[in-house]
Amino acid sequence: MSRKAVILAGGLGTRLKPFTQAIPKPLLPIGEKAVLEIQIEHFKQYGFEEIFLATNYKSEYIESFFGDGSRYGVILNVSKEDKPLGTAGPLKLLKTQLVEPFVVMNGDILTLIDFSKFYSFAQEKGTLLTVAIKKIITPYAFGNIFFQNDFVIGIEEKPDIITYALAGIYAMQPEILDLIPEAEYYGIDKLIKMMIDKGLPIAKYEMNEYWLDIGQIDDYEKAQDIYKTHFKGEEGK
Repeated sequence: MSRKAVILAGGLGTRLKPFTQAIPKPLLPIGEKAVLEIQIEHFKQYGFEEIFLATNYKSEYIESFFGDGSRYGVILNVSKEDKPLGTAGPLKLLKTQLVEPFVVMNGDILTLIDFSKFYSFAQEKGTLLTVAIKKIITPYAFGNIFFQNDFVIGIEEKPDIITYALAGIYAMQPEILDLIPEAEYYGIDKLIKMMIDKGLPIAKYEMNEYWLDIGQIDDYEKAQDIYKTHFKGEEGK
C-alpha cells in the first residue's frame, strides 16, 4: 500500500506580493526548482507515492506545471476548491480517496523532516491527529530583571526566548475527516481547538531537522540563500 500525502497549495500568497501576482506561491522558484517540486521530491524520497495537491488560486498553473506526476515518480492528483476552504476544509473534498492514514503539509514550507519517522511515530501513537512542532529560539535583546516590591532580587542577562511553532505538517487518520464540516472555510487551528474541547487526544512530534516557513518576502529571500546548503544535494537520494 503506497503512502499518501496532501500538500495544501491553495493559499493566495498575499504576503509575498508582488511575486505571487503572476505565479501561485507554491510555484515560486527556490534555486532551480519550484517550492512544490522540492516538497514532492522529498515526499517521494520517503516512500510517499501518491500525492494530492489541494489548490484554489491559479490552480490551472499548478496542474499544467506538474501533469500526472510521472516525471517525479509519483501519482499526482490535483483537487480544486470552488471557494476558499482554509487549511482543513480542502481535506473534506478528498474523503473518498483518503481512506488510510496520510500526511498533510502546508505548501509554503521547506523542510528536511524524515517523513518515514514522522509517519511511523503517528501510527504508533494511534491518535486521529499528530502535529509536528519545531523549537524556535529567539535571542532576547535586553537583560530580564526580577524584583519584589521596590527591590531587585535577580537578573538574567539577555535570555533566549524559547517557543514551539506548529510546523504545518500533520499526520492524520481518515476518521478525522468526519470532524471537518462540508463546504465550509475551516482551518486546522480550528480543528485542533475543537478536538481539545472534545477531549480527543492529539500527539505531538518534535522535529529537529531544518524547517522554514516561506510566509513573507524576507523568508523567501532567506530560502534562496539556504537552498544550496540544505536542499541542493537532496535530489536523487
